[in-house]
Amino acid sequence: MDFKKELDRKINVVNEQLHKYLAVRYPEIIFEAMGYSVFAGGKRLRPVLMLSACEAEGGAEDDVLPYACALEMIHTYSLIHDDLPEMDNDDFRRGKPTCHKKFDQGIAVLAGDGLLTYAFEIMLKKAYVDFDSKYVKAAENTARLSGSEGMLVGQVVDVVSEGKAIDKDTLSYIHKNKTGGLIKAALMNGAVIAGADESVVRKYELMGDKLGLAFQIMDDILDVTSTEETLGKPVFSDEKNHKVTYVTMYGLEKAEEEYLKLCKEVNALAGQLGGEGCFMQAYCESLVNRIN
Repeated sequence: MDFKKELDRKINVVNEQLHKYLAVRYPEIIFEAMGYSVFAGGKRLRPVLMLSACEAEGGAEDDVLPYACALEMIHTYSLIHDDLPEMDNDDFRRGKPTCHKKFDQGIAVLAGDGLLTYAFEIMLKKAYVDFDSKYVKAAENTARLSGSEGMLVGQVVDVVSEGKAIDKDTLSYIHKNKTGGLIKAALMNGAVIAGADESVVRKYELMGDKLGLAFQIMDDILDVTSTEETLGKPVFSDEKNHKVTYVTMYGLEKAEEEYLKLCKEVNALAGQLGGEGCFMQAYCESLVNRIN
């Protein structure tokens, strides 16, 4: 398998479908703002993970693609809102002005709202047309892991914890939910849509937990060791926002040790799922060795 070629193919498939969904129409400004943020240079990590899990369990790419695109829309909505002055107050993301800087704050809020609601429209349309309970289950997973048991509640605890001393359990809760929620949704839904049984889906959930935590710990590390040019966003932003991170709580050396431990666990789980040498295993390995 040519990993780079297959990765590029998956990203292109997702981007082509996202362009179809986000074709500009009236009122133009909201679709322009939604598209601006979606196509601002993201890695398509979550949709590629979902496509890869589905493929690893013998599912069809066309079946999972709408859900993969919907999850990327939800991820992008969260970034738009995260950048707002009331949240992290960031002017740049991925080396470009954030949505509220490119347009204005009101349109940015509406662009995030638009992406979130459109994502569920896409998922529910697929469930309705195919009339299969697995799509309903995948939509429920997405709602739960982007909301009441995932990204939203992690973000809430993160916001109310700014400038406060928090314990290890609270920090772990923030990371596992705010970052890990959508990564778990990607892996679990890929397996669900492929028709995997519940025990297999639970293994993907566990891998998502570990991968999400590893991904966030590396974000914390890069925030103090990388450069704005490499990351495409300001460094030391956690310090600016008075946030406790793995680095500030444990120190850089221990954070790196925990990161490497999680990487090994993710790679071991990926090797068990979908067969030896599958794309998903190679992709997980590339994610845990990233530099931005």
